[in-house]
Amino acid sequence: MVEQTSVVEEPTVADIPEVADIAELDKLSDVVVPEALKEEATQQDLRHRDFPDEEFWREIPAFKGVGYEQFMDHKFQLIRSVTSPDKLTEIVGELATPEFVEDMKAGLRAAPMNVRVSPYLISRIDWQNPYDDPLRIQFLPVASKRLPEHPQLTLDSLHEQHDSPTPGLVHRYPDKVLFLPLDVCPVYCRFCTRSYAIGGDTNQVEKVGYKYSPERWKKAFAYIASRPEIEDVVVSGGDAWNLAPIHLKEILSTLLAIPHIRRIRLATKGPAVMPMKIQSDRKWFRTLVKWVDHGRKLGKEVCLHTHFNSPNEISLITHDAMQELFRHGVKVRNQSVLIRNVNDTPETMRLLVKKLSYMNVQPYYVYQHDMVKGVEELRTSVGNTVELERHVRGATAGFNTPLFVNDVPGGGGKRDVHSYDYYDSTTGVSVYRSPNVDEQKAYLYFDPIDLLPEEGRTRWSDASQHDAIIKEAMKGSGLSDLEPAR
Repeated sequence: MVEQTSVVEEPTVADIPEVADIAELDKLSDVVVPEALKEEATQQDLRHRDFPDEEFWREIPAFKGVGYEQFMDHKFQLIRSVTSPDKLTEIVGELATPEFVEDMKAGLRAAPMNVRVSPYLISRIDWQNPYDDPLRIQFLPVASKRLPEHPQLTLDSLHEQHDSPTPGLVHRYPDKVLFLPLDVCPVYCRFCTRSYAIGGDTNQVEKVGYKYSPERWKKAFAYIASRPEIEDVVVSGGDAWNLAPIHLKEILSTLLAIPHIRRIRLATKGPAVMPMKIQSDRKWFRTLVKWVDHGRKLGKEVCLHTHFNSPNEISLITHDAMQELFRHGVKVRNQSVLIRNVNDTPETMRLLVKKLSYMNVQPYYVYQHDMVKGVEELRTSVGNTVELERHVRGATAGFNTPLFVNDVPGGGGKRDVHSYDYYDSTTGVSVYRSPNVDEQKAYLYFDPIDLLPEEGRTRWSDASQHDAIIKEAMKGSGLSDLEPAR
């Protein structure tokens, strides 16, 4: 009896379901697929392509009867935003336990930022486990998680007011300024580096405030026009999402008319917290697109710099909004803040980076968490950030891999997080130089004390050791001749 051998047919492109019926690929239908050198990707590997279309907001009691069109109205999002514990319980009902609400009330009393959270974000919080939810962590403080402030913390740790030639304008880098036209946002992030100015006064902070003022704006524009070295303007605040179309036009038309301005970046959290504005506020959207196009005709770039921190912020609504911007030629880049238990694992950061890239948002920066009041439990260590960057790099193309930076305290600006001259993981002190800002200063960042080993925690608990710790770091860096920025 002759043993029969089965013939294994080699797969062709026609056997690939995703492409078999695409007319433009008919010419490949009988081509044998070359043998793969890598294992085939799993569904888990491709989950960054998933943008579920369910009406997730209907899980929230107050939004159970809210239809798609109503939820997609940015005015509904503004009106129904949570601005107090009472409003939260009114919206989520028994999903928020009384214990959680009391914990949040205590957290708000000690917070430097007021609370404002959009219905979109409220609907994406896991109310079965709010304490560990990455969106709750960012926007709703709870007293039970609070840690003592680091003794080296200051309110305006980046010294923005020190570098302001006129209120609401920061000139730190030679060819770039930061313009702060307003002091309100669609939501308030707990970790805001401008908690000294943004939103209303709190129990903890009397705000500087940058309310809309034509005269203040004119002084900022006059300064920019008078300095020919300035080529780059970041319009932040506050949040460009909250600019009225007429004010958006005023800012962009004025800045684009200044001959030496080449780049304008509109900084906004909006796409992450209220993406439906792109579809529902068409006047704002048309104003943006008009002046992006006008800038392009002048050979100048106008783009959006946004702020996604968690994959959980992203839905099909987000995807569609970002595609709308892409189709109209609006470049969007993302700047994340590294936050403990939000995006500080390789798995989460890789997913965020690839999800952003898939919807044409370029991952640009990941910031070491600034030293700001009331959020010590959100910060991570420089050592952990360096290791995280190692795991993220190489997961996707280089131009879609963010740069991990430390916007160092004292006004030194952004430094590559691993470019420190010295780092002591025991005391948590890292030392940076920023020669283009000030050659005579060294800039120190301090890891959160609760993440230090016992020896480091013990030394920081003794106030008499603080100066010695800093002197040791300066000596170890070889920069003892420089002045530590304060």
